Amino acid sequence: MDEKSQREHYKQLLITVFKAFHFILSLIIFNLFWYMFRYGKIFTEVEAGFRYNYFVVFAFAIMLFFFNRTYNSYLLGYTRIRLLAFSEVLSQLFATIAIYMLVSIAWDHWDNPFWFILMIICFCCLDILWSYFANMYYFKLYPTKKTILIYRNELDKRRFGSITGKPSGRLYKVTEELQYDGRFSDLKDKLSGYEAIFVAGVNSKCRNGILKYCKEEGIPGFFLPHVGDVIMQKAQHIKSLDSPVLYVNRSTIRPEYRIAKRAFDFMVALVAIVVLSPVMLITAVAIKLYDGGPAIYKQVRLTRGGKEFKIWKFRSMRVDAEKDGVARLSSGDNDDRITPIGRFVRKCRLDELPQLFNILQGDMSFVGPRPERPEIAEQYYKTIPDFKLRLQVKAGLTGYAQIYGKYNTDPYEKLEFDLLYINDMNLLTDLMLVFATVSILFLSESTEGVAVGATTAMDYENAADSTENDTETVTK
Repeated sequence: MDEKSQREHYKQLLITVFKAFHFILSLIIFNLFWYMFRYGKIFTEVEAGFRYNYFVVFAFAIMLFFFNRTYNSYLLGYTRIRLLAFSEVLSQLFATIAIYMLVSIAWDHWDNPFWFILMIICFCCLDILWSYFANMYYFKLYPTKKTILIYRNELDKRRFGSITGKPSGRLYKVTEELQYDGRFSDLKDKLSGYEAIFVAGVNSKCRNGILKYCKEEGIPGFFLPHVGDVIMQKAQHIKSLDSPVLYVNRSTIRPEYRIAKRAFDFMVALVAIVVLSPVMLITAVAIKLYDGGPAIYKQVRLTRGGKEFKIWKFRSMRVDAEKDGVARLSSGDNDDRITPIGRFVRKCRLDELPQLFNILQGDMSFVGPRPERPEIAEQYYKTIPDFKLRLQVKAGLTGYAQIYGKYNTDPYEKLEFDLLYINDMNLLTDLMLVFATVSILFLSESTEGVAVGATTAMDYENAADSTENDTETVTK
């Protein structure tokens, strides 16, 4: 191992120790408050049931690990301190609630949760302090890297995103933006001196050259993927053949997973409807009283195999919102079709609650691609034929695109997010995505609308140039 690799290994080890310190300290805090909850004091001579205490702490550790993964609680360097602390508190909160409920069910009574509430307050203090010092320490270990951005056109550049004003801007300082789509041999000399490379949309041969260059020089490379890249991510290696052949086929859902997923959808939707029925009733009454129009509206959407169904939502727009007969997405706060009640309903995501009945009926799942309107989907198909690949599975209330994207996310990126989920469908992923949805309820930017006057999230001016001649895009 060369000196550069040794330094990198040492840095990663230090960061791992820093993360482990926070995790272990969380377990110690939980253990102390658990003893206060069960015995009324931290130290006790009671020996009976001590193995039970170890089991509870172990169960909390498992749950905390799961929620930490769900909310990316240790994503140092790429997350703002307040969001990092928020994700940690959210992880500890859900793990604590789960333990309290399990213990209460096991004991057949509900004790005063005072010590658990006090524990959450201590967790908040720990998380704020740790997030601040851990991020500060991370940036000392990883100084700013001189970075070049190589892109094919303005749409690819915009899709890659800007790091200006983001925490990652302290890690990678883009000192040159190069619009290029030629041969790698003509580009190689221009890469000298850069410590990181961002690549967005260049042709496959050039991109492969940059990939090899990053590997050889030990330089971090960040690449905007094509649809084909996402599909190949879960390709299966056929070991019985003489050559390293990768097998790809249409995604199929195993019968046991299909049954388990439907059972999960049905039971959770039923419980959610019962628990949230007061909220839905108040929302419906408020919408009805505002303008006298219907509280619920139905709209045709697409699900698995292109099947049409009627989605249920609380009405947030005027009754005559589409009196011109043109299907268009919302432009967010700039959309004058949204009523005052509707703005609140959208901001709190209350408009989505009636879809619990769609899930109960089997038209939708909790996790899956967001269902599009047929009129808007047809517009996307003309420029992105691959957009139909989303229809391999049932439409969902939440998913990668809904959590990590926005309402106005480019449809090509939505497709890639959805294919990432289709590649990795399992109950654990579904459960993580359901819990991860909670975090976006506090992010107002996730509901940003499309541009004023636009009907879809597509940038038609640059989209055709971005997708044509894309040799790595796999069509249906």
